[in-house]
Amino acid sequence: MQLLNINTINFFLGAVTLLSGTTEFPTVKVGEFVLRLELDELKPEVQEKARNELRETPDLAQKSIAELKDLIRAEEGLHVPIDNEAWLIRFLRPTKFYPESALNLIKHYYQFKIKHKNIYDGLTPSKEKNVFSHDVISVLPRRDQFGRRILVLSLGKKWKHNKVSLDEIYKGAVLLMESAVLEPETQVSGAVVIFDMDGLSLQQTWQFTPPFAKRIVDWLQDAVPLRVKAIHIINQPYIFNMVFALFKPFLREKLKNRIHFHGTDRKSFHEHIDPSYLPDSYGGSLDIPLVHSMEWYGMLLKIEKEYEKINSYGFKKDAKK
Repeated sequence: MQLLNINTINFFLGAVTLLSGTTEFPTVKVGEFVLRLELDELKPEVQEKARNELRETPDLAQKSIAELKDLIRAEEGLHVPIDNEAWLIRFLRPTKFYPESALNLIKHYYQFKIKHKNIYDGLTPSKEKNVFSHDVISVLPRRDQFGRRILVLSLGKKWKHNKVSLDEIYKGAVLLMESAVLEPETQVSGAVVIFDMDGLSLQQTWQFTPPFAKRIVDWLQDAVPLRVKAIHIINQPYIFNMVFALFKPFLREKLKNRIHFHGTDRKSFHEHIDPSYLPDSYGGSLDIPLVHSMEWYGMLLKIEKEYEKINSYGFKKDAKK
């Protein structure tokens, strides 16, 4: 199949224009590997995936952007960066370039922030150092074999629940997801989430509540402009069943079918993520040093103004777009 001509689609596949106008992006060297936010234009093979999976073509993108702008203008009180096409694309890609669906995602995204104002008001990296310093949430240094970002939450031995609350972990996840949404390749290929429950204690299970479970599930199902392709539960002890029982009532079929339970069965896990993309602690052969979450935190701090800008949009009275 012929690849799209990169020159004809550069207008919407090019390097990202951030809302804050930031043009210098941080990098961190881990061993011989350079860790960075990947804001480049899509590689040819990812362009092909976008066309096959998301219906993304230059003509459809132009048409969908124009229609989405009209829909946003008609939406009373919705204040968004309507002239930033890279921002519009973030919502069009996960909805396969259907403008009405993209508008619904935008509305859910901001309505969710209003509903959970206590979490989202003023949420920026500089205020959430604690969760990153304990290294309970991070991103693996390489994408998986399908080009997906891999987010890891370690909610067992690493998690000192008397020092890091579940709300802090949630905020850290939101900050990392917001940074992932900036990346064109992640917009197309999506992300997977690993919950490493090794060492989960009874005291830790008591931290989970039905309202927290509902917030997480609602966020993943309705309010994240990102293709969450799979959730992998590994190393879970028997008492994890008590935790999952809180989440189960809120799961719709689509997300439920994307949750996989592996325990300590590495063969099962590797059927989904090739071991060459995983560290040896997960039975993998990744030869890149693992990244402490403080490394990611340092990078997020460098784009603090982007988070401030993100926070400035939403539903407002007498808003001017």
